[in-house]
Amino acid sequence: MDWMLLAKAAVMGVVEGLTEFLPISSTGHLILTASLIAFHGESAKTFDIAIQTGAMLSVVWEYRRRLMATVTGLTHDPVAQRFALNVLVAFLPAVVFGLAFGGWIKQHLFHPVPVAAALVAGGFVILWVEARHKRLYGARDLEGGRRARVETVDDMTPLDALKVGLLQCLALIPGTSRSGATIIGALVLGFSRKAATEFSFYLGIPTLIGAGAYSVWKQRDLLRWQDLPMFAVGTVVSFVAALVCIRWLIRYVSTHDFVPFAWYRIVFGGIVLLTAWTGWVEWTG
Repeated sequence: MDWMLLAKAAVMGVVEGLTEFLPISSTGHLILTASLIAFHGESAKTFDIAIQTGAMLSVVWEYRRRLMATVTGLTHDPVAQRFALNVLVAFLPAVVFGLAFGGWIKQHLFHPVPVAAALVAGGFVILWVEARHKRLYGARDLEGGRRARVETVDDMTPLDALKVGLLQCLALIPGTSRSGATIIGALVLGFSRKAATEFSFYLGIPTLIGAGAYSVWKQRDLLRWQDLPMFAVGTVVSFVAALVCIRWLIRYVSTHDFVPFAWYRIVFGGIVLLTAWTGWVEWTG
C-alpha cells in the first residue's frame, strides 16, 4: 500500500471538505494543492471530482430531516413540492452547460494561473456585491435595513431557482467557486444570507453528486482496484471536513458578511500569480 499516496489523498480530502461550501473555489484550491504536492494523472483528475460526493453527503446528513420530509411530502405537501421543483430547476442549467462546455474548459482552464486570476476577479465581485447588499438591507439582513425579498428557501419561486442555476454555471470556470457563484449571486437577486447559503447547500447535492458519478463513469477505464483506498480516504476525509465547515458557516452567516473571503481570494490569488510570474514557484498541472 502506498502510504504517501494515501496521505496526499487525505490532504486533498481536507481541502475539498473545507473549501466546497465557502466562496473561495474548492476546484481552484484542489488544482493548486495538487500542483504543490505533485498529485497528478488521469485518475487524480477523476479523484478531485469524485471526492466532492463526500462533501455533498455531509449536506445530506446535516439536513436529513428536511430532505426526508421533502421526499415523504412530494405527493401531498405543496411546500415540499415547490422546494423539490426549485432544486430541479436550478440543477438543470449545470447539466446543459456542463455537457456542452465542460470538456473544453477542463482542457484549457484547469491550470494554476487561470485559477488564480479567477480567484482575484471573484474577490472583487464579492466586495462589490457586499457593498451593494449592505446599502439595501443594512449591516445585517434583519438588524436595520429592510427585509430581504427571499428570507428563506421556501420563499423562492421557480424563476428565482432558474436564475441561481444559471449563476451556478459560472462555476464551470475553475477558481470561480460554485458556492460563491450561487451565494453571492443569490444576494444580488434579493436573498437573505441564510437563504442564499442554505439553497447553495441543497443545490450542491444533485450537482456535485451527479458530476462525481458522471466523471467516474466516463473515466472508468482508467480506474483500478488499487485506487480504491485512495478514493475511500479522500471521500471520508472530505465528508468529515465538510460537515465541520457546514455547521460553522451557518453560524457565521447569521452575524457576518463574506468580505473576509473576498480579501482571502484576492491575496491568495495574487500570491499565486506573483510567484508564477517571477518563477519562485513552479506551478504545474
